[in-house]
Amino acid sequence: MRMAAEGWFWLWGWGRRCPGRPGLPGPGPGPTTPLFLLLLLGSVAADITDGNSEHLKREHSLIKPYQGVGSSSMPLWDFQGSTMLTSQYVRLTPDERSKEGSIWNHQPCFLKDWEMHVHFKVHGTGKKNLHGDGIALWYTRDRLVPGPVFGSKDSFHGLAIFLDTYPNDETTERVFPYISVMVNNGSLSYDHSKDGRWTELAGCTADFRNRDHDTFLAVRYSRGRLTVMTDLEDKNEWKNCIDITGVRLPTGYYFGASAGTGDLSDNHDIISMKLFQLMVEHTPDEENIDWTKIEPSVNFLKSPKDNVDDPTGNFRSGPLTGWRVFLLLLCALLGIVVCAVVGAVVFQKRQERNKRFY
Repeated sequence: MRMAAEGWFWLWGWGRRCPGRPGLPGPGPGPTTPLFLLLLLGSVAADITDGNSEHLKREHSLIKPYQGVGSSSMPLWDFQGSTMLTSQYVRLTPDERSKEGSIWNHQPCFLKDWEMHVHFKVHGTGKKNLHGDGIALWYTRDRLVPGPVFGSKDSFHGLAIFLDTYPNDETTERVFPYISVMVNNGSLSYDHSKDGRWTELAGCTADFRNRDHDTFLAVRYSRGRLTVMTDLEDKNEWKNCIDITGVRLPTGYYFGASAGTGDLSDNHDIISMKLFQLMVEHTPDEENIDWTKIEPSVNFLKSPKDNVDDPTGNFRSGPLTGWRVFLLLLCALLGIVVCAVVGAVVFQKRQERNKRFY
């Protein structure tokens, strides 16, 4: 029996959930990993909050029996469109064509560091590639605005995680269902015909549709680092999907979820959304920043448009950050030194050869 999210803790690294504490572990290796592996992995583990300092924020959580959903007396969550509330789940769309639905937290979130656990289910009668379109999870400035992006507005401000089940781009090599991330300051438009590839920051293939067991997704944002994990195999283990640094998100935005169907359809259900506050120390300069005025952005050394798919649905290259930049510069420097030494040896031998002819 699966225990509540607030009753899980983590072993070293991304790993198995066990009774004790909530939260995602750091994506780095455990304490016994050799230093050279740390360098090769190119990502040093972030500071991990201990279990006692992580707190479930009920005002931003959607938990059965869904008290305060659509209620004038306790308006914690609002829903619209085809969304249907039951005792066991919130159905964003039924398995019918041309439906759109969403559910949004009524309270803006002013946490700088947070972690969202989403228990969801996507299922229907459609066979392979005859179902759609998927779910979007949101942390955005605007709420309850219907639109063409999985039932919500385009050109949004904030963060979106897309759980896409149908490949609109017939030329794509990626495998669906597919999870991707997009950060927008209102200037970008999601291109459905290309499955959002041109504005995607990172993504992974994730087989979450029509599973006979519970399916979960976790999103962590802390100190500019965005991490997305999945638990889809009924093993009580998180699997790495997305890990991006340099992400800037403001406070005061709203959490929500939406879904849409077109000519193809599915049931898109949200069972729970649980938000945890991460107790992370910030520098005095960071504390003095007006976090509500931050513009959503990502500090990339390459454009998302440079992303190239491989047959597994993952990107062949990721952002060069941290140790990866250091290793790249180190390799370049070593290459220059080797070339200089070889050139000097060749030049010296040529000089000696030329002296023999005089």
